[in-house]
Amino acid sequence: MHHKIKGFNITYINEFLILAATIQIALMSPGPDFMITLRQTINFGKSYAYYSSIGIGFGILVHLTYTILGFGLLIKNMPYLLDVVRILGALYLIYLGIGSLKSNSNSIKILNEKGIKHSPKKSFFTGFFCNLLNPKATLFFLSIFTAIVSIDTPIYIQSLYGIYCILINIFWYMFIANILSKKKNMNLYNKYKSNIEKGIGLILILLGIKLIF
Repeated sequence: MHHKIKGFNITYINEFLILAATIQIALMSPGPDFMITLRQTINFGKSYAYYSSIGIGFGILVHLTYTILGFGLLIKNMPYLLDVVRILGALYLIYLGIGSLKSNSNSIKILNEKGIKHSPKKSFFTGFFCNLLNPKATLFFLSIFTAIVSIDTPIYIQSLYGIYCILINIFWYMFIANILSKKKNMNLYNKYKSNIEKGIGLILILLGIKLIF
């Protein structure tokens, strides 16, 4: 019998903590969503980057919906897929980690496009489609939910995990937009970019190894 804290299964707390840590580490590794946020911030201002951050969140909502609902039904019919996808998901985290370790340390530079007409709506859909059409986002959420979250975890608990994933992504990229809107912070990031990526890469590899075993 699982221990409970005020009626809440401690297994769910452990799942959530591992899930939250994995997502936060992945967020710290620059990818398409990071670059879109950076581009919006530098070229149009941080307020437009906030709209694209919300768009990213809605893209994640789509990924999580078919991950939680669709894959859960698939596993019930083919339970052996759970171990297969768990291993593939762990290997994918290791792959991301190796990629981060091998990443070059080139400074991030973005062409100035302030003359281009922009709008909150366009910013939103820029973030939304960037995330929605990114196959790595599909594989990432499918991987971590399969590897970390038990098939026995109720849908409403998984939905709470999903809400957290959406909100942390939105607030993280808003935070990034606010920080990188200041030139000195951009210069500081570029200075330590290589070390940051190597550290993140090592953590992702260790997480992947842990999930396999």
